[in-house]
Amino acid sequence: MTTNDIIHETYGALTANKVRTGLTMLGIIIGISSVIAMTAIGAGAQNSIQASIQSIGSNLIMVTPGATKTFGGPSGARGSAQTLTVADGQAIQSGVSNIANIAFDVTAREQVVAKGTNTNTSIVGTTSSYTTVRDVTVSDGSFISDENVSDNSRVAVIGPTVASTLFADGSEPVGQVVRINGTDFTIIGVTVAKGGSGFTNVDDTIYIPYTTAQHYLTGNQYLSEIDVSAASSDTTTQVQNDITTLLLSRHHISDPTQADFSTLNQASIVATASSVTGTFTILLAAVAGISLLVGGIGIMNMMLTTVTERTREIGLRKAIGAKKADISTQFLIESVMLTFTGGAIGIVLGWAIAFVVRETGILQTSVSWESILLAFGVSTLIGIVFGYYPAKRAASLNPIEALRYE
Repeated sequence: MTTNDIIHETYGALTANKVRTGLTMLGIIIGISSVIAMTAIGAGAQNSIQASIQSIGSNLIMVTPGATKTFGGPSGARGSAQTLTVADGQAIQSGVSNIANIAFDVTAREQVVAKGTNTNTSIVGTTSSYTTVRDVTVSDGSFISDENVSDNSRVAVIGPTVASTLFADGSEPVGQVVRINGTDFTIIGVTVAKGGSGFTNVDDTIYIPYTTAQHYLTGNQYLSEIDVSAASSDTTTQVQNDITTLLLSRHHISDPTQADFSTLNQASIVATASSVTGTFTILLAAVAGISLLVGGIGIMNMMLTTVTERTREIGLRKAIGAKKADISTQFLIESVMLTFTGGAIGIVLGWAIAFVVRETGILQTSVSWESILLAFGVSTLIGIVFGYYPAKRAASLNPIEALRYE
């Protein structure tokens, strides 16, 4: 048989019963579209989390008080203990090389009131270098200065979410007064919107001098976090190790497992988040792939039914000289075309679902060419695997018995 003959015969066989063909392809369509959509959602979530983590700063190393033991229960919630001091931060600044910038943080969560409106938000007491370390930009006014820190100034820089909540009437926030924990602060700036990071919403934050936070909010001289920006990504691990060694020495701790602080590398956070979202994506794709198996079984069932219905036709072809290879090739191509067509429709449908999800703002999605090529390959493979047995059965029919079949 020529290629044209095979294509003509395949088209005729598949369109002879359009409803049955359509229902058979439905399993493949649903399976492929589900895999495409799920991997797109997973990849989009992974990209979104990575971008959010990277937006909190460049080559960032976070030093927090408290650590978790390997046995015997936690030694204190991470960041809630009181073991880091300004002296620790100054020692890091002067004693560790390859540091670009460093910021001291004192964090709290307080009720904030302004113009009769109140909100519960995060308060970050910090230094002027916070903008560089954490990649924060001021859109209006200015950020905290070194003079504000040294003078314990009652000034505040608010995030855009706080600004829209407290000043919903559209009034200019800069110059207004907000009350935090019973103390009045003058707003000197508003930051540029960055969006939620998945761990916290940096736009729903108020920044004040860390010395002021220690005096009016925490009432002690401890720090909640020390943020360090390494000079380059190549030196981040070295800086993290040097900080650990220095603090262990300052805190007179010989066993690193008993450290009363934790250091966290931004790259490690990204790697962990990527691993988690990658596993989640594989899980989603695997669940969606079950429908591909169901679809393949449906194709095998249809092809076996087709072989039975066309038994006399097969016998006639063999009687006039058709070889086993011709018969098996014909039915195998019909199976492959069935899955290939269903796969193409499934890819378009999956892409459309991912597009709608992204445009409606529900989740970020990212359809990759790799997933599309994989979908085409899988759909073709299913056609071959589940079409092989019906094709072999058709080719092995005895022509005399096939011609007698009623």
